[in-house]
Amino acid sequence: MSAPAIAGAADALGVGVERARRVAGGDVNDAFRLELADGRAAFLKCRAGAPAGEHELEAAGLAWLGDVAGGLPVPAVLATVAAGGVGGLVLEWVDEGRLDRAGEERLGAGLARIHAAGAPGFGALPPRAPPGAPLRFGAVELPTAAAAAGAPWSRVYGERVGRLARIARDAGRLEGSTGAAIDRVVERVDEIAGPPEPPARVHGDLWSGNVLAATDGSPWLIDPAAHGAHREIDLAMLRLFGTVSGRTLAAYEDVLPLAPGHEERVALWQLQPLLVHAVLFGGSYGAAAGRAAALYA
Repeated sequence: MSAPAIAGAADALGVGVERARRVAGGDVNDAFRLELADGRAAFLKCRAGAPAGEHELEAAGLAWLGDVAGGLPVPAVLATVAAGGVGGLVLEWVDEGRLDRAGEERLGAGLARIHAAGAPGFGALPPRAPPGAPLRFGAVELPTAAAAAGAPWSRVYGERVGRLARIARDAGRLEGSTGAAIDRVVERVDEIAGPPEPPARVHGDLWSGNVLAATDGSPWLIDPAAHGAHREIDLAMLRLFGTVSGRTLAAYEDVLPLAPGHEERVALWQLQPLLVHAVLFGGSYGAAAGRAAALYA
């Protein structure tokens, strides 16, 4: 399955691939380290049957997140690939290390600057996104109609959570009581979403695995679902599937203080990734979504 993508990467880069070695790369795509004939290394993520525009959307998201002065580094996009029914993305290779104390602080300050850079609207995709592309969280696709209409965050988020709950319910991955609690949250979202904020430029899928520590201890952002959203959603997801150290949070607030009541909203924003995981993986994620929803229902 990978051979067409590797050959397509060589064609797109205009340089031969001397060796391709499979590496860890997530739940959706196959991933490879490519040793190129010109001495460079590159990262290839690919899969058969990828929807048209999926990897182009990720490339647009990386460029958008990386285009912020004082923000955080992202791997450079070297090429997108479509060959033999396999779609892929070729990125700069980043050697991995461990996030150090300075890196934790840089993560907070850089993320705050990315959020402050803003977005055209809530739910809006990066400017270079393929026309008509949906918002994607792995294999879960969500429409962006509410964003296109300039809707407020509470409406965009309420529609998103409601749609995810319906998908999970139809797949048998939510109990009836959980679905009812989420319905009540959607009804109340205007009053519990906190003070109005402008659209932030968010990573959108910010768990610890998508913060790559380089060998110098600095944080890089990878695998985004970049769009315009409430900035607290990135921090909430990072706390759900990882940690936010005190140094990271302090550095964030030095640049962009959080609004009053942000701690009370953490579980509200965690509903989205919990429901996405319930749709994708089932298991205990539906019950966890129910517990989060019960705090606000």
